[in-house]
Amino acid sequence: MAELGVNIDHVATVRQARRTTEPDPVWAAMLAQLGGADGITLHLREDRRHIQDRDLRVLRETVTVKLNLELAAHPEIVTIACQSKPDQATLVPERREEVTTEGGLDLLANQKRTAEAVARLRAAGISISLFLDPDARQIEAAKSLGADAVELHTGEYALAAGEKEQAAQLAKLAAAGERVRSLGMTLHAGHGLTYRNVKAVADIEGMFELNIGHSIVARAIMVGFEQAVREMKRLVS
Repeated sequence: MAELGVNIDHVATVRQARRTTEPDPVWAAMLAQLGGADGITLHLREDRRHIQDRDLRVLRETVTVKLNLELAAHPEIVTIACQSKPDQATLVPERREEVTTEGGLDLLANQKRTAEAVARLRAAGISISLFLDPDARQIEAAKSLGADAVELHTGEYALAAGEKEQAAQLAKLAAAGERVRSLGMTLHAGHGLTYRNVKAVADIEGMFELNIGHSIVARAIMVGFEQAVREMKRLVS
């Protein structure tokens, strides 16, 4: 049974559109917990386009489930992570021009920078997850860096057109998941997962954690945050 991490970034996106105080992602996190979320995920970007430093501080004080901080291997953000001490840090790629995270980390091209971030986070006692494409070389590099977990990027699966292509992408994720587990790391997944496509990913052998944001926030506009989380939790469980 996979655990559900609810990403609250898009609640902050709505708030920042008007640079006001609502909707408050902290409030959303509390409702997510009432809905059965096993974790709260947030991404503190270098450009602060949605989640703000204040959000992380308050969430660290109030969230009673796992707090998972997504971050790039940027020295300033790593310092903030080491000070705030989330339960888990998930290192992700980050580009200013992207709308949202577009793919997994390239550990082969950025091994030194990532290794430095991992070492600092590890010294602060924080569990490390790396957000990667389902590629065996990247997964093996994650093991060499000492990652505790790998979160597989499910974007290609989410965008697959037709049953044949979707099945091919799902098989790719399953094979990558088997490799993650064979190397002794915990298996996570996320990106683009919805109420319609999540169950097949949740059913991958050994799947421990799914991180889902946009689809839950979108549904919450219609049915409320607690109910939206409760419905997703039912699917992944």
